[in-house]
Amino acid sequence: MSKSGSRTAWREQLSPVGLAIGCVGCVIITASSVYTALRLGALPWPTIFTSIVALFLLRAFGHRSLNEANVTQIVMSAGSMVAGGLAFTIPGIWMLGLADSVSWVEMLAVALAGALLGLVCTAAIRRRFVEESDLEYPIGTAAAETLLAAKTGGATGRRLFGSMGLAGLWCVARDALGLMPSIVAALPVPGVSFGIYNSPQMLAVGFLVGGTAVAFWFAGAVLGNFGIVVGGTAAGLWDTSTAQGIVSSLGMGLMMGSGVGVVVRDILPKAAGYLRGRGSLSGERGPRSRRDLGVLALMVAAAALLVCMALGLGPLVAVVVVLLAFVTTVMSAQSVGQTGIDPMEIFGLIVLLAVAAFADVSQVQLFYVAGVVSVTCGLAGDVMSDFKTGAIIGTSPRAMWVGQAVGALLGTVVAVGVLVTLASAYGTDAFGPGQMFVSTQASVVATMVSGIPSIPAFVVGLVAGVALYAAGLPAMMFGLGVYLPFYMSSTAALGALVKWAYDRVRRARGGEDAGEAGEENGVLVASGVLGGESIVGVIIALASVAAGLAG
Repeated sequence: MSKSGSRTAWREQLSPVGLAIGCVGCVIITASSVYTALRLGALPWPTIFTSIVALFLLRAFGHRSLNEANVTQIVMSAGSMVAGGLAFTIPGIWMLGLADSVSWVEMLAVALAGALLGLVCTAAIRRRFVEESDLEYPIGTAAAETLLAAKTGGATGRRLFGSMGLAGLWCVARDALGLMPSIVAALPVPGVSFGIYNSPQMLAVGFLVGGTAVAFWFAGAVLGNFGIVVGGTAAGLWDTSTAQGIVSSLGMGLMMGSGVGVVVRDILPKAAGYLRGRGSLSGERGPRSRRDLGVLALMVAAAALLVCMALGLGPLVAVVVVLLAFVTTVMSAQSVGQTGIDPMEIFGLIVLLAVAAFADVSQVQLFYVAGVVSVTCGLAGDVMSDFKTGAIIGTSPRAMWVGQAVGALLGTVVAVGVLVTLASAYGTDAFGPGQMFVSTQASVVATMVSGIPSIPAFVVGLVAGVALYAAGLPAMMFGLGVYLPFYMSSTAALGALVKWAYDRVRRARGGEDAGEAGEENGVLVASGVLGGESIVGVIIALASVAAGLAG
């Protein structure tokens, strides 16, 4: 194809209608992702959900191109990873009682620096990790299959938006009207938050994750809460407070160990290969490639200036953060390609610890380092799944990257705005273990910055996390179960049980529901539930802030 033909193709895939739909969707998805990450301590990558929504809405305007739908969904979903990077780090500042030390301007600088580096890293590693590797990218592959097989008629729209509406109404009844409690079936178990989380959203997470991963998640919860807290306390080995410190340290170690396992098993043996195979976004050489490199260099310089000056970290730390952001992005892309999981906050912690080892910086600035790297790894690592989708269906890499840039930059503003809104509506005391916004990953970062309660338990978890990952087991999910309050883990397990029952009924009925269509319907409804509660949760928070200002 000629250069002019190539240029026309990618611009057709990034159409004005698709861009408009993508930007509106980006605002909604990014806002709901902040809420989901804070409330549930998890952030499912919304590619399949946004792919279906993009295709459905584009067809309403007479557009039927799968490539246009893929680019549109990238615009919609890119801000989600910016939201995750912020939500998994910045609330830790509030947990340490340092709320007055961070402003929305600094949050915006963190998000923007991470977004710029994420875009540059995407351009640098895309060819190697998508076109030249044999990584599966399960989420990206599933999204491609969904787009190729989708028959988006009225039934699809009713399932998607109907489930979103029902979950939203449930959220209103629980949080706005107070008609039902947040926790049901609670029991007074000392040191254990026993019960079922009254959240359709959490059930949907369990449904979507399902299977072995949730089994390990729940096993970790049983070990931490009933093995260490209840069993250890009953045996007289420690008191309840000490047991809770051991559990949190063990959970952090397991999650950190999983990230280290990615490096040891998947990154170091192939490190030399990752340094080869780089090129321009379009695969072209010559003037266009040189122009691309110039733009990317300016973006790196802008990110370094933000880290150096806006965040006050100095030139040496800025250089280290930029360099290590590229290294950890490679780890992130590898992890997403193999498992579909991106422990972005763990990569942020790795760089945080490296900076703390040689630089004299404040606690708040260490959170900034973790935030920048988490946003970078989330944006560049997870979006590799979208580029895998594009490689399968033939979408232009340049159109996808431009869509990613639009969504990421819009997402930085939305994510910071929602984070500030939630803190204003509910207070900074609402963030942390056992609070309204459990903010699991940010709590881990806060603990690492302020001091680990039990060093021996952390070391045991670290070693066990590496060993479990090396054995091909979901160490991250096991550690998440150890760390999270029990009521969240039990609800996720209940969602996975619903998935198991749904699959059995679907297969027993036979016909179309027994195949991929039936499975996609379940994913569609669960995704709608996940989006519905999170979107309405943000709306309730905005209404609360508005009411407070009016009063």
